Amino acid sequence: MQRDVMNYDVLIVGAGPAGLSAAIRLKQLALSNDKELSVCVLEKGAEVGAHILSGAVIDPVALNELIPDWREKGAPLNSAVSQDEFNLMSEQNSWNIPHWLMPPLMSNAGNYIVSLGEVCRWLAKQAESLGVEIYAGFSAQEPLFKASLNNEQKKLIGVITGDMGRDATGEATAQFTQGIEIHAPYTLVAEGTRGSLTRTLEEQLNLRQNAAPQKYGLGFKEVWQIPAAQHRPGLVQHTMGWPLDSNTGGGSFIYHYGEQLVSIGFIVHLDYSNPHLSPFDEFQRFKTHPKVRALLQGGKRLSYGARTINEGGVQSWPDMIFPGGALIGCSAGMVNVPRIKGSHNAMKSGMLAAECAFSALQNTSHTQQDNSLHTYPVALKASWIWRDLDAVRNVKPLLSMFGNWGGMLLGGVEMWLAALGLRLPWTLTHQKADHECTRLSIDMPMMTYAKPDGVVSFDKSSSINLSNIAHDANQPCHLKLKDSLVSISINLAKYDSPEQRYCPADVYEIVQEQSVPKLQINAQNCIHCKACDIKDPTQNIVWTPPEGGSGPAYSNM
Repeated sequence: MQRDVMNYDVLIVGAGPAGLSAAIRLKQLALSNDKELSVCVLEKGAEVGAHILSGAVIDPVALNELIPDWREKGAPLNSAVSQDEFNLMSEQNSWNIPHWLMPPLMSNAGNYIVSLGEVCRWLAKQAESLGVEIYAGFSAQEPLFKASLNNEQKKLIGVITGDMGRDATGEATAQFTQGIEIHAPYTLVAEGTRGSLTRTLEEQLNLRQNAAPQKYGLGFKEVWQIPAAQHRPGLVQHTMGWPLDSNTGGGSFIYHYGEQLVSIGFIVHLDYSNPHLSPFDEFQRFKTHPKVRALLQGGKRLSYGARTINEGGVQSWPDMIFPGGALIGCSAGMVNVPRIKGSHNAMKSGMLAAECAFSALQNTSHTQQDNSLHTYPVALKASWIWRDLDAVRNVKPLLSMFGNWGGMLLGGVEMWLAALGLRLPWTLTHQKADHECTRLSIDMPMMTYAKPDGVVSFDKSSSINLSNIAHDANQPCHLKLKDSLVSISINLAKYDSPEQRYCPADVYEIVQEQSVPKLQINAQNCIHCKACDIKDPTQNIVWTPPEGGSGPAYSNM
């Protein structure tokens, strides 16, 4: 059956900060140069913002450049940071690190506490007012290639959107609608962390041949409404230490904003070694700390979600360009790990790619012969993105090599030197991918977690109820096993099925069928964090997009 085809000048996959910033910048350039330019944005969530989850404290530097009058236009940046704290935690106590000891780049002065989902919805309105076409509920299921002129490398010419209306066996139902082909001279991939299209492009075009392994963290977030007496508007708090041990990286964030709202979250670096560890339960345990419990006491939990974040830095950047497209935002990896910020870099990367694509589209001889955006990587390295990430490039490797305390001390020294204009002449690399760091279960201690109290700590089932998941169970399972036997013969036998614990939504479960263990996949629980695609020790699980519009429907995350 022949597919319908739609043609655009630029296709953008993903309506997050990077993708929307790219779309806006393209239309701004077209307007200022009196040019016609068609721009399409695909978003797999049911609406823009539905799959967006971040802390978030946003640095407005990119927004200032993109939309200088954002205040007048009503951008939802309403809670300016008023106080900044960094604490070291033990099980019962906490110690504040004086602000003057912290490297200057760690300061949040001038930043804003936001719901990144709300920011993206606002950006989408700005994009649509400029003529950008945004299609929510449509996933980019697979890339479309044709041979390049020199036949040495395939050229991306667009994507195929996912079919709608197939049943669990893959057969077409009465509601079946075939996916369409969307063609464009340039496709900007802005899927976020561990996107399925990005992974396919990296594999088929060998984009990671010169890159260190990407590193990841799994971040959890809850939004609470707390009593007024406990609310300190504009307060930003970060912690390290308990409940994680010194060799397991991670930490927490607590942001006070809005009408008695608090964003509380926890990040666990996915290079942890113990397969018995449960990142979700570490987050719940964190909230039982006396200081945190006192903050949440009498409050109400409003929402819950989780997602992975890139932590590899510039060492883990893949090749950003290929014939017909480019990777932007966290499809490439733009997070500054010690700052726990990446939205500003993601937005700027989208803007730079947009400028390069617009320039290339005006050069007809260029687009006919070689439509790789060669100026984009150059622009990235000449921008403040590079300066922001280069200054902290060794922090994550130091944490991996020397543990939390040694890594924090050495990383802090290097960040102070960078603040003084001194750049160390070496760049440390990442030795292993996160899944390679998982050790055999027999070699690691068991982990025990207290039963949730239902007051500040909760189980996964009640948590995912707050994620507003919409998923038709009668559709093909989007979580693929390369080999169904491996999940038992290796994952269960050697690693005690860690997918039961690293998944934040009870998707994976070992059940008994006639006294024989089997991995049951509860795909309807999936909140699209991608942890399984990253942390599975045998890389046997492959995350693919479900039917468009499926997944969480975050409202204020």
